[in-house]
Amino acid sequence: MFTELSPAVAEFHPGPSSPSLPSGASPASGVCPAVRAQPAGSLLQRLRAAESGESFELVVPPLVLRAAPGSAVHLEGGRVGSVHVVRTGAFKCVRILEDGYEQVLGFAERGDVLGFDGLCRGVHQTTAVALEDSTVYGLATHELELLPARSPGLARALYGAISRELVDAARIADMMAAVASETRLARFLVWCSDRALERGESPRRLHLRMGRRDIASLLGVAHETVSRSFSLLASDGVLQVDNREVEVLDAAGLLACSRGTRRSSEGAALRRRVAARAGSARGRPAPAWSA
Repeated sequence: MFTELSPAVAEFHPGPSSPSLPSGASPASGVCPAVRAQPAGSLLQRLRAAESGESFELVVPPLVLRAAPGSAVHLEGGRVGSVHVVRTGAFKCVRILEDGYEQVLGFAERGDVLGFDGLCRGVHQTTAVALEDSTVYGLATHELELLPARSPGLARALYGAISRELVDAARIADMMAAVASETRLARFLVWCSDRALERGESPRRLHLRMGRRDIASLLGVAHETVSRSFSLLASDGVLQVDNREVEVLDAAGLLACSRGTRRSSEGAALRRRVAARAGSARGRPAPAWSA
């Protein structure tokens, strides 16, 4: 549900029909050297140009919708009339299970597409919930059908964003494949770092917009386990953690942990050996790891 604020701006509010949703490398290359910042023709930049009137790739400027924390942009099972591109803020995509448990399936931030996976069946597969004050661009489904012919550049940018969503889904599956909880968390943080770099943000100083419980739900572990895993990585000298502010102190060490499959003590020994080899190869002393 939303109320009209202006011809181009609307605001979402939780309604009585909404489900109960509890609250919840180097500086140049990030943790993963293959990741690069978004190109100038990214989807978000093109939509901003259309919003401001600098380009005419859409017949009318895109609708901007505001979402308050805890409100849903779309509901699981609801009919798909439009898809949304995150303009500012962050969202979690959840599925409410039969016993009422809220299963987090992913997170979306600036430039990410919400609701595209519902087009194949005509209904939304998840509920998209704002984690903070956020805004999205709304693109009606009938507009999407005309994009390739009318605005090929915008269509290519949209396809690129959707392709990135598929890559993210594969990486989340990879997180779940790890046995050790700290390895799952390390893979999650590498993913966050890579995504931050794509958005033009620092890949080392991360502001996590989601809470520990949401991270735990995504990774399939208890939230106490997530807190313990943060502590383990911090004690190893990999991270410095201050609530939701996380600084990556040793990118090579974080990558080494994300590539391991062993549990805590064995994984720490493996990370020390990998970091020692990496430090030796660079001609610099290896980072000091705690036991």
